[in-house]
Amino acid sequence: MWDTLILDPMINALLVIYDLLGNNFGLAIIVFTVIIRLITLPLSLQQQKSSMKMQDLQKTKRWKDLEKKYKDNKKKLQEEQLKIYQEIGFNPMSGCLPTLIQFPIIIGLYQAIIRTLAVTPIQLLDLSGHIYQSGFFSIPSSLLPLTSNFLWMNLGQPERFWVTLPIVGLFGIPVLTILVVISTYYQSKLTMATTPGDGEGQGAQMTKMMSLYMPLMLGYFAYTFASGLALYFVASNLLGIAQYSLIKSSKGSNIDLAPVKKSVKK
Repeated sequence: MWDTLILDPMINALLVIYDLLGNNFGLAIIVFTVIIRLITLPLSLQQQKSSMKMQDLQKTKRWKDLEKKYKDNKKKLQEEQLKIYQEIGFNPMSGCLPTLIQFPIIIGLYQAIIRTLAVTPIQLLDLSGHIYQSGFFSIPSSLLPLTSNFLWMNLGQPERFWVTLPIVGLFGIPVLTILVVISTYYQSKLTMATTPGDGEGQGAQMTKMMSLYMPLMLGYFAYTFASGLALYFVASNLLGIAQYSLIKSSKGSNIDLAPVKKSVKK
C-alpha cells in the first residue's frame, strides 16, 4: 500500500522530471517540491489564513478586554475565548495539521531519493521494481544510474561544504542544515498562530512545541540523511514563506471580525 500510493509515484515523478530537465536531479527535486506545494495548496492556504485570523483576533478590543478581566482566572479566560472561537469558526489546533501531514511526504521523499540514486546492481534491481514499465510514465532505462551531483553536493550523501580553516584544517560546514533550521523556524513563526491563555493553553503549548522542535528535528534530518532531502526542506520552506508573504500583502485572510468587536459587559 505504501509503495503503491506514496513511494512509486514519487520515484517515477522524480525520474520524469529529471529526464525533462536534462538529467539534473537537484533541479528535479526543486520542481518536485513546487508540485507538492501546489497539490497541498488548499491545506496550506487554510492554515495561513487561520493564522492571520488568530493574529487579527488578538488585536481586537474584546479579546484584550477578556485578557484584562480574567487575567487571574485562566480557566474562565479560556472558556470565554473558546466562545469567540466558535463565533468566528476558528480552530486553534488547525495550524499543526499541515505540518503533521508533511511527515509521510518527508519519509516517502527520503526513500524515493535514496532509491532513485541507486548505483550498485542490487540497488538498481530494487529500483527497477518501482519504475512504471508501461503507459505514459514509462521510464527509459538509459536514465539509470542518475547523476547525483548538484552544485557542491552529492545528493545521495549528507551535505557538507568543505573549507580549510586555520588550526582546525579541513572542516565541513553543513550549509543546508543551517538553512533548514533558520527557514523552518522563520516559517513556523509566520504561519503558526499564537494561541491564548498567556501561553498556558493546550493550543499555545502545541504551537510552541512545533515552532521549537520542528526546526531542530528537520535540521537533524538534513544533517544526517541524504542532502536531496535537505534541498527539499529548503525549497519547501522558501516557497511557504513566499506564499504567506503574498497572502499577507494581499490581505488574504478576509476576516469578518464584526462579532468580536463589542466590548465586554461589566
